[in-house]
Amino acid sequence: MKIIVVGNGMVGYKFCEKLIAKKLPNAEITVFGEEQYPAYDRVHLSDFFAGKKPEDLSLAPASWYADNGIDLHLGDPVQYIRPAIKLLQTHKGHIRNYDILVLATGSSAFVPRIEGIEKQGVFLYRTIEDLHLIAAYAKKARKGVVIGGGLLGLEAAKALLDLGIQDSHVIEYADRLMPRQLDESGAEILTNTLTSLGLSIHTGKNTARICGKESITGLEFTDGTSLETDLLVVSAGIRPRGELAVEAGLETGMNGGIVVNNFLQTSDPSIYAIGECALYNEMIYGLIAPGYEMAEVAVQEICRLSANSTQRTREFTGYDMSTKLKLVGTDVASFGEPFANGPEVRNIILKDSAKGIYKRLNVTADGKYLLGGILVGDAKQYNLLLQTCKNRILLPQHPEDLILPVREGKKEEGTGITALPDEALICSCEGVTKGAICQAVSDQGCETVDEIKKCTKAGTGCSGCLPMVKDLMVHTLKQQGKYVRNVLCEHFNYSRQELFDLIKLHELKTYNEVLDQLGKGDGCEVCKPAVSSLLASLWNEMVLTKGNDTSQDSNDRFLANIQRGGTYSVVPRIPGGEITPEKLIVIGQVAQQYGLYTKITGGQRIDLFGAHVSDLPAIWSALIAAGFESGHAYGKALRTVKSCVGSTWCRFGLQDSVSFAIEVEERYRGLRAPHKIKSAVSGCIRECAEAQSKDFGIIATEQGWNLYVCGNGGSKPQHALLLATDLDSATCIRYIDRFLMFYIKTADPLTRTATWLNKMEGGINYLRNVVVNDSLGMGAQWEAEMQALVNAYQCEWKVAIETPEIRKRFNHFVNAPGEKDPTVQFDSLREQKKAANW
Repeated sequence: MKIIVVGNGMVGYKFCEKLIAKKLPNAEITVFGEEQYPAYDRVHLSDFFAGKKPEDLSLAPASWYADNGIDLHLGDPVQYIRPAIKLLQTHKGHIRNYDILVLATGSSAFVPRIEGIEKQGVFLYRTIEDLHLIAAYAKKARKGVVIGGGLLGLEAAKALLDLGIQDSHVIEYADRLMPRQLDESGAEILTNTLTSLGLSIHTGKNTARICGKESITGLEFTDGTSLETDLLVVSAGIRPRGELAVEAGLETGMNGGIVVNNFLQTSDPSIYAIGECALYNEMIYGLIAPGYEMAEVAVQEICRLSANSTQRTREFTGYDMSTKLKLVGTDVASFGEPFANGPEVRNIILKDSAKGIYKRLNVTADGKYLLGGILVGDAKQYNLLLQTCKNRILLPQHPEDLILPVREGKKEEGTGITALPDEALICSCEGVTKGAICQAVSDQGCETVDEIKKCTKAGTGCSGCLPMVKDLMVHTLKQQGKYVRNVLCEHFNYSRQELFDLIKLHELKTYNEVLDQLGKGDGCEVCKPAVSSLLASLWNEMVLTKGNDTSQDSNDRFLANIQRGGTYSVVPRIPGGEITPEKLIVIGQVAQQYGLYTKITGGQRIDLFGAHVSDLPAIWSALIAAGFESGHAYGKALRTVKSCVGSTWCRFGLQDSVSFAIEVEERYRGLRAPHKIKSAVSGCIRECAEAQSKDFGIIATEQGWNLYVCGNGGSKPQHALLLATDLDSATCIRYIDRFLMFYIKTADPLTRTATWLNKMEGGINYLRNVVVNDSLGMGAQWEAEMQALVNAYQCEWKVAIETPEIRKRFNHFVNAPGEKDPTVQFDSLREQKKAANW
C-alpha cells in the first residue's frame, strides 16, 4: 500500500507516528513537506524569540523518518493531484502514484485587504521562515504593531517584546481581545495584564491603509486616527490550505476547506484530509487536539481498509473546542459553554483586578452541573473543571469552592480527581483517558510522569494536563500501597530532600559534579536552578563561582532583577529599614550619576531602576564604598526583615524592634532557600510591621517575643501561625534557625513556607513539636549548620567586582566593554527618569 502524506506539520507528523505504531504490513509511506524544516512545534513558535533554535522546536529529526522507513522530502510542495489515475507531481518534479493520499496541508495566514499590505516591514506569523524575517527586520525597528487580538496575534506581540521592541501595539477589530474565548470582563482583565507588561491594546479598530513609500511608516484607521510604526505583523486569522483539492476537483467549502466525512475521507474515498485544511460539518478546527484526533481516525480507517475489515471502530464526530493557553505569560482558558446565560443558568464570577484574575463558572439553575466557564490569570483548575463539565459530574454543595481559594482544612491538590470516570479525557492532545493513565501505572509499572508520557503519550503535546497526570499517578500508586517518591525531574531519580542529603554526604560543590554523580543526561530548566539552590543553601558559596552561573535563574546570573526595557534594578540591603543620612545621600548621588529611577519599597528598602548591565559593577562599587551590600532582591533568599520604630520612638512600643530586626536580617542575609523569604519585627500587638503576613514574623510582648511562621502574601494570602510565645531574643533566634533549616531541607523547589506547612502532615502542631520540642533531636545540628552558613556569608556584589572573571559577564561586548545598549531610551516620570517604553 503506497501512502503519501502531503504536509509535514504537527498533524501530518502525528499521522505518521500513529501509522508507524500500527505496524501496517507492506506499507510504503512518503511525506512531502513545503518547508525546509522537519515537523516542528508550531504551538510554541514564539519560544523561538526567547532563545530556542529551530531544532529545539522539532518534533522529530529527519533521521526519525529514515529510521522508520518513511521517504521524507522537504522543501518540495506538491503542485497538482490527478485523482482519476492516483498520481501527483511535486515542485521538484517528483511524480508518484498512491493508493492512499492524506492531505495535511494545514492553513495559511489570512491576509486582510488593506491598501499597502505589500510594503516592506509587513510580515505574517506562521512559520519559522516568517520568524527569521521578523527577527532580521526588527533590528532596525523601534515600534511594532500586530493586527489581530486572537491567540496568534498575542503570541506575535510577545515575540515583538522578546525582540526588544518595547513600544509594541495590538490592533483588534472586535470590541475586545479574544472574542471567541472571553467575555467582556475576562477580556478586560487580560487587557489590563498585557498593558502592565508594556503592550498597548487598541480594540474596535479597523485598519484602512498602511502608510509609507516602500517601507511601512504607520497605519491609518477608518475612524480617522493613525499610529506610527516601523514593523507590522499580520495575524488576523487563518485560511485552510485547500488549493490542491480545488484544482483536483474535490469538494470544498466556501472558505477553501476540504469537505470530509466522519472517517476523514474527502469526496474521493482514496483521499483523506486532516487538520486545519479539513472541513467537517461546515467547521474548521483550528486547534492541535482535534487535528490529532483526526489523524487517529484516519489511521484506523486506513488500517481497516488494509485488513479488508468491515468493522469500523472509531469515527470523527466533532470536537470540543475548550482550550487552555498561556499568552505573554498569562493563563487564559475557556471550556464547555463559556458564554452561557439565561434563566436556566447561574453564573459564579470571581474577579480580582489587582491580581489580574477572572474566573467564571456557568452552572445549571439547580447548581448540580457545570456547563462551562472562563479562566484568566489562574487556570490551574482547568483540567478538573473541563472533565467535570464533559462528564456531567455532580458539583459540590458549594460550586464556588471550585474557583475560590481553598478553605482552611481542605486540600487543594488532587481534589475531585477520583470522582472522574475512567473514560474522562485527561490529555486532549493525544486522546488519553484517566483509565489509560491509571492502567499504565497499575499494569505496566509506570511510576514516574516521564514513564507515563513515554507509555501513553499523555502530556507530550501542550503539556497542560501534566498536573492531573501526576495526581492520577500518585493516587494509583497509593491505592497499591506503594511509597510515592517525589523525584525532582527525569534527570534525577531523587526528591529535593534526598538530593540535599546526598550532596552534603558527597560534598559536591558544582552542578556538573551533582549531575555526574547523582543524575543522568544534560539536565533541564527544572533541575538546574533547584540544584543550584541546594548548593547555595548547603555551602553558601558565591553563586557565580565554579561554573554554577550557567545553572542559575536568570536574575541570579547578573545579581540583579531584569526589568522591562532590558535594564536592571539595584537593591542595596538596609537592615531593619534603618539608614544614616550619609548613606541616603550616597544613594541619591548614585541615582543621579547613572540616571536611575528610585522608589522606596514596601519592604523598607530603596530600589534603583534603569541600570545598564555594564554599569552594575560601578554602581555596586559606589554603594559598597558607602557601607551597603547586596539586598539579594534577585535570589530565592531572605529579602527583608521589616520593622516598625519600636520602643525607641513609639509610645506603644514594648521592645526595641529595630535592633532585633537588624540582628535577624544580618544573621540570615544571603540565606538561599526553596523560595524567597520575608520577615518582620513589630514592637507591639498593633503590628505596624505586618509580621503575621511574613514567612516568619516576630511580635513584641511584655515578656519578650511571639514567633509566628508560614505566612505570606502573593496570589493566595495566608496569615502566619503562632509557633511560640514570650521568647527571649536568643531563644527566638534558635527557633528561627531550626525552622529555616527544617524548611530548607524538606520543602519542594519553589514552595513558599505557607504551602509547605499546608502540605505537612500534622500541620502547625507537628511543626511546633519539631522546632520547639525538638522531637526529631535535630535542633542542635540545625543550629550548628545555620551558624556555619552565617560564618560563610559574603556579599555577592563585592565578590563580583573583585573577581575579574565574574566581572567580565557585565560587559555588553568583549571588544567594547564600555558600550551601552543603544536601543534603551529614557523619558521622565514624575520628574525622574524611567524607561521610555514602560
